[in-house]
Amino acid sequence: MAATTLLLARRTMLLAFALFLLVASIGPKLASAGVATEALVRLGWSANLVVPIGLLELSCLVMVLVPRTRILGALLMTAFLGGAVAVHLRAASPVFSHTLFGVYLGALMWGAILLEEPALRRLVPLRPARV
Repeated sequence: MAATTLLLARRTMLLAFALFLLVASIGPKLASAGVATEALVRLGWSANLVVPIGLLELSCLVMVLVPRTRILGALLMTAFLGGAVAVHLRAASPVFSHTLFGVYLGALMWGAILLEEPALRRLVPLRPARV
């Protein structure tokens, strides 16, 4: 793939990831929107944790978006998303629309990072090495 195509694909994937989190997850939590508070309470969390969880999620996202901290941010965001998957699994939420959504987001994030980092592509080859 041409370098320009990889750059465009990576930027598009990271932009989609960041915008989705900001609009659908972080924003409502930081605004203490009823939809975010009700969802957390329904999943067994205290309503007063909605803003701290939003701040934690925002911190991870900022680290993912800053090139110098991208890998550490991605590891922390993966842990955050894994926790979300575990909470939805425990709450018996619908599998494909709720429980696995953190997996979808993580795959989008790591896909973008794999396009950017040649060292990671060597660790996680998407196709067999040519002999």
